[in-house]
Amino acid sequence: MALILVVDDEAGIREMVRAVLGADGHEVVVAASGDEAVRRIAEDTPDLVLTDLAMPGMSGIELLRHLSEDHPDVPSIVITAYGSKESAVEAMRHGAVNYVEKPFDVEELRLHVRRALRHRSLTDENRELRVRLSVEREIVGRNPAIAAIRDLVARIAPTDSTVLITGESGTGKEVVARSIHRASARADQPFVGINCAAIPAELLESEMFGHERGAFTGADTARRGLVETAHGGTLFLDEIGDMPMAMQVKLLRFLQERRIRRVGGNREIPVDVRVLTATHQDLPELVRAGRFREDLYYRIHVIEIRMPPLRERREDIPEFVRFFAGRHAARMGRPEPAIDPQVLDALSTYSWPGNIRELENVVERAVALASGDRLTPDTLPAEVLASARGPGARVQIPAGFDLDGHLEEERRRYMEAALELTGGVQKRAAELLGMTFRSFRYFARKFGLTAPRGGDPETPVAPGPGGGAPPPGVE
Repeated sequence: MALILVVDDEAGIREMVRAVLGADGHEVVVAASGDEAVRRIAEDTPDLVLTDLAMPGMSGIELLRHLSEDHPDVPSIVITAYGSKESAVEAMRHGAVNYVEKPFDVEELRLHVRRALRHRSLTDENRELRVRLSVEREIVGRNPAIAAIRDLVARIAPTDSTVLITGESGTGKEVVARSIHRASARADQPFVGINCAAIPAELLESEMFGHERGAFTGADTARRGLVETAHGGTLFLDEIGDMPMAMQVKLLRFLQERRIRRVGGNREIPVDVRVLTATHQDLPELVRAGRFREDLYYRIHVIEIRMPPLRERREDIPEFVRFFAGRHAARMGRPEPAIDPQVLDALSTYSWPGNIRELENVVERAVALASGDRLTPDTLPAEVLASARGPGARVQIPAGFDLDGHLEEERRRYMEAALELTGGVQKRAAELLGMTFRSFRYFARKFGLTAPRGGDPETPVAPGPGGGAPPPGVE
């Protein structure tokens, strides 16, 4: 059942509401003032708040403002004195979902509580659905490891937990980081990325934490750092394994205190950010080698997401190829190209040391070099083709592979190619493929490539329905 917070300065009201709702199976906690309620909410966020409006100290309206700012998903019901409907209306403008008047009917109170909790449940379900749809659009692939990552991202996105994303370069670590941000409550706030390997060590502190005027030669004005810029949103520290040791100490201090000090300044500046990190390096090994602080590692290693290399998810390559081909064709003002099966075969066989980033570059090259609206093997780099044709090329069997269906598709493809080369004449196409005419005719009908019934085998085929029994020896 639900956790309900009851806030009223009258002990009799608090205990009566606790008894009524507790009898319905809810866990009820109470607070005698708005200030006490804020402390209890900070300790454990309730599912529903019932609050009086007129209380000493923090009023009920002020408590509602606090809820709407810090816990907008928590519904509230206000308790008002008889004849104070104007105050109740004002409370509803500040986020209350309903009100009850003292002295209130117990069954009316129960009804309002059930409705508010049902509204909370629907809100949670809608948010979870939006999160999952957002994640599924951005993290694509059928590979089981990717499906597990999508599920994990959907579960952790609404939290503020620190996440470490590991994997080889080009596997999509930043895509996952952005997906976490967009599916979180911070989605409307900044997403700020810092590549720790790309900024010189002597400039990294100033870039991250900013500097005051006169902090160093050329610092003519004060400047906010990227951490401050991310306030309210998400800070993504990419390639954190390359961060210098001296900077790791300052980062650890920030993660512990959530405050920064600009270079050349003395003022402590509080910063509210969700921290995501990523690296292609083996951080435990760096810790053992003395190149990465152990305390920092444990601070950022709250939740780990390991991105698999592309060679471990080959079944996803065709989907990536079509996506990148469509994207770059649109950017170049061209129609989305068709893709030869030989191209997909070659791309699915290559080892992809640069992972998805390398694949996208190869597909962009193919789209740029294509002479028509089709990607053909001649648009691929030599090393990709060599990998597909080489004696060491291994047969890849993706998940859910259907051998019979694959062989049927290959047969149809070769028959279509033969018909195209022979001007649609079945007899000559059969000879070209080393098939008997009877066998070719059967499969041509099956694949919708049949000639008119009783027609001349020298006559070009026309599309038509398949059917008929197979000739002897053909299954």
